[in-house]
Amino acid sequence: MDADWIVPDWTAPAGVGAAVSTRRGPGVSEAPYDRLNLGLRSGDDAAAVEVNRRALAEALALPAPPLWLRQVHGIAVVEAPAAGDDEPVADAAVARGPGQVLAILTADCLPVLFVSADGRTIGAAHAGWRGLAAGVLENTVTTMGAERIQAWLGPAIGARSYEVGEEVRAAFVDGDAGAAGAFAVTRPGHWHCDLYALARRRLAAAGVAQVSGGGFDTLTDARLYSYRRDGANSGRFASLVWTGG
Repeated sequence: MDADWIVPDWTAPAGVGAAVSTRRGPGVSEAPYDRLNLGLRSGDDAAAVEVNRRALAEALALPAPPLWLRQVHGIAVVEAPAAGDDEPVADAAVARGPGQVLAILTADCLPVLFVSADGRTIGAAHAGWRGLAAGVLENTVTTMGAERIQAWLGPAIGARSYEVGEEVRAAFVDGDAGAAGAFAVTRPGHWHCDLYALARRRLAAAGVAQVSGGGFDTLTDARLYSYRRDGANSGRFASLVWTGG
């Protein structure tokens, strides 16, 4: 793959693919969304987003259209295929067997991709701070029901760019004192928050020992959309995982 995509640095089993789109991909969205915006609810022209989604599937040679979710910062996990609902309300998805494609849309929140050791089960989760604190990663692991799950942490806002208040810190530290290590004080009542450290801690507690990725910062990376940087004019990029057809 070329610079239009970010490829996870994990050791996924044969037949399992994964990629993260960037705004440099083969899209048609105009400024300020230019160009591969994949979020239908980002304020962009819906027809352009649909063209972008088709271009994404073609460029990555996906075995099927992705299962797109209507993400609500919750902890619900849907199992694919989600019959009767083209865009189910959920913040994570799990799929089993060949020819399955999962997608998570983000623009600062943390996307997490999962695969079982045998490559037969995949998962994808949207972990903003609310979902992360409430257990969306643990729910995804439980729903997968597989042994030796591997996870990859995709592009999210970096700790140095992500200042939060007491509500966010308390959501983690009140139930897990050790989570305090993921917060660095900046001024009274405010901290820098390391989503990657929090996710690794949660995944370890859920029994996921093999975790890679991290180290991104969507706010400072011009390839990626960032809601905190661009506000209402921010598009969404996709983190995808799939099984071969």
